[in-house]
Amino acid sequence: MKLSCLPLTWLAICFLGGLASAQNRPPADEVAEPFSTEITSQSGESTTKKGNPEEVIRWRQQEELPPASQAVQEALSILNTMQPYRHRLARNEKNSGILGTSLYYGKEIFSLLFMSSPPQDDYLGTTPTKPKLSKPLTKAVKLLEDAAETNDADALFLLAEMNFFGNYTHPKSYREAFRRYDQLASLDGNSSAQHMLGFMYATGIGGAVERDQAKALMHHTFAALGGNTKSQMTVGYRHHTGVGVSRNCNEAAYWYKEVADKAIAYSRSGPPGGQALQKDIFRIADESGGVYGEGASVVSSGVYANKAGPNSDQHAALDDVLEYLDLMSRKGDLKATFSLGRLHYDGSRAMKRNLRAARAYFMIVARKYWAKDGSVITEDSNIGKFAAKSAGYIGRMFLRGEGMEQSFDKALTWFRRGLANGDALCQYELGLMYQEGLGVRKDIMTAADYYKEAANQDLAAAQIRLGQLFLDQGDIQTATRYLEIAARHGHIEAFYHLAEISNNGIGRERSCSMATAYYKLVAEKVETIHSAFDEANLDYEEGDLESALVTYMMGAEQGYEASQANVAYVLDEYRSILPLNSLMPWKKRRSSFLRNTVLAMIYWTRSAKQTNIDSMVKMGDYYLGGYGVEKDMERAATCYQTAAETHQSAQALWNLGWIHENGLGVEQDFHLAKRFYDQALETNQESYLPVKLSLTKLRMRSAWNTLTHGKVNSIQSEPEPKKDWSLSEWISNFLEEPHPYSDDADTFLDQQASDPMPGAGDDFYDIIDDGILDSLIIIGLVAALAFLVYYRQQRQLNGRRERDAQQRPQGQQADGGFFPPAGDPGFGEWVAGGVGH
Repeated sequence: MKLSCLPLTWLAICFLGGLASAQNRPPADEVAEPFSTEITSQSGESTTKKGNPEEVIRWRQQEELPPASQAVQEALSILNTMQPYRHRLARNEKNSGILGTSLYYGKEIFSLLFMSSPPQDDYLGTTPTKPKLSKPLTKAVKLLEDAAETNDADALFLLAEMNFFGNYTHPKSYREAFRRYDQLASLDGNSSAQHMLGFMYATGIGGAVERDQAKALMHHTFAALGGNTKSQMTVGYRHHTGVGVSRNCNEAAYWYKEVADKAIAYSRSGPPGGQALQKDIFRIADESGGVYGEGASVVSSGVYANKAGPNSDQHAALDDVLEYLDLMSRKGDLKATFSLGRLHYDGSRAMKRNLRAARAYFMIVARKYWAKDGSVITEDSNIGKFAAKSAGYIGRMFLRGEGMEQSFDKALTWFRRGLANGDALCQYELGLMYQEGLGVRKDIMTAADYYKEAANQDLAAAQIRLGQLFLDQGDIQTATRYLEIAARHGHIEAFYHLAEISNNGIGRERSCSMATAYYKLVAEKVETIHSAFDEANLDYEEGDLESALVTYMMGAEQGYEASQANVAYVLDEYRSILPLNSLMPWKKRRSSFLRNTVLAMIYWTRSAKQTNIDSMVKMGDYYLGGYGVEKDMERAATCYQTAAETHQSAQALWNLGWIHENGLGVEQDFHLAKRFYDQALETNQESYLPVKLSLTKLRMRSAWNTLTHGKVNSIQSEPEPKKDWSLSEWISNFLEEPHPYSDDADTFLDQQASDPMPGAGDDFYDIIDDGILDSLIIIGLVAALAFLVYYRQQRQLNGRRERDAQQRPQGQQADGGFFPPAGDPGFGEWVAGGVGH
């Protein structure tokens, strides 16, 4: 009964909707055709196309297209109405509090009871049964496949992208994607298709093709020659580190320069001062304390440990910092208000830029110091300092047209206000306006003066501009000095100019390695032109590990160390020696796409080569356990030793102690194991408990080894550190020691006399080496110095006695009394007189 009511209800709703629209529709004579034209189709039939002029133009173009292209256009019109599918339960985070915890476990229980289907390991690859598609998607795919049969490039590319990325809700199939990319590359050498073929050969993603680094390099090279930026990065990295090819610095510098030129062109484009670059790539393991967890990873221990106090904001989340700054700003703290403006202006990966909010905060600070007419309200220097900084940012926003209409006059007004208080940003921006003639006359000398004042306050942008001016004048030495100072702040322009100087040998000998390193830094600064790390981060946060992994893998192939570490971390399944996932039925099983220890080992290795210490330790773990590679204890020990030599990884030092204790890949040595355990504790105090437990066990094993006369080197008492004696102590100990030859001097002389070799007796004097002679000379000098000091003291003492004798009254003794001292000739008479009385 209820089912039969549905059609009636639907008809009623449609009738009411139509009635309402009819009531609101204007009369027929008032409806004007916005545009109407007569079009003759290919069949000769005349039709009237109504709509705006753009639709008519598109219709005319479509009429002129071949059938395959028309099919592609029709398929795109269908696909554009579809949105990518995202599972809401993919992101099931546990919130704090009773309600959040209950909701989290409620979702887990619901998924366990009602949505616990067997895992499909190969759902990312091709399956024997073709997944069922929706009707619109089926129609669009059919149109594209028909067009692809005629070798239409657009249709082939769309089908390849849909199968690889899963666009428009299409199921992923890497084998089908590989087939389509291969067809497109063979058809016209499409650079994007060549790039994807190189990526798939390099990674063997989804089992679509076997890994082949030679073919990967071949396709990437073709794509790089075709101008594909991603492949140019990849080829440069492979020649730089020797992946699939021998290392070639000149080739690496050439390809990295190709990308660096594009990156610097993009950076200089846009508003005055260039584009605002934002870094999206980061190591996702660092968000949870590192690869080995809080306290064990280098990122959270040793020299990288967060040593701030418990009341520092370094321990707080961004939301907590914003809340605190907002509270202090409401209380009138101008520093907090300015900081809020900076945070909203600069933005970050965790917080998007909000130019309107930034301007509001900057204006609050500025109005505390200046009135609307520009007059100064207060003479407080502290308020003036923050007001000048705020004026610099307000003027910058007017100059660049950020969040407001661009106005050079208003920008100049704010810069001059901040200039009165010596703000570096205002000085730099004024120099920029004079250099480029923005609202003022073009004057390079005035610009240079402003740049110099700002550079003296260590503003990197001003140092860059000064360096460029000196380069134009041919003063390479001064320009290089400014550029190297600016490079400390990570400025992209500094890296680019230093790369050009090193690559061309301007003012110095050419250095290919240094040029390649600088070009690589420049290329990786501008992620927009070749990467999509923001999408990967979003996918990872939402729980779509497969999509995030693919994007991270692309960045890893281009040489991003952080991306390489991310891929290895996502693929890593050996984070605990006692994994409990198999005992927890609600834990979802990882797909086969995420179970690839060979690939994980590859990216741990590449990340370690770029000085990631935790990745180096992970390499040792994989060699030690045989994960993705054959077990090799010696290589594991080498990895641990290499990481331990930096004295930053307590984990590496502890591992070294453990393998020396058990003799894995090295000779078993309890004493050496104890040393490494002790060094681990010195490196990171948070390792106190594991180190002490290990030492307790080690001492027991060493004691048993000693009692049973084992062959292992037991723990020995460490020799006392040599005392640093003073010069007088050294002389005293030297004189007290018996002469090394005093006891056996006669025996030694007899042996020398009985030596049948001619001149043997002369060798006796050779045993007095230079060290003993130097010691004797030092002793003589010290003795002479001591004698002179003693002689001088005696002379001063005698002179003081003579002066005292002349100044004291008659009969008064040297000690202030009137009785003769014991050494005086009259002492005996005085004693006799005293006795007589």
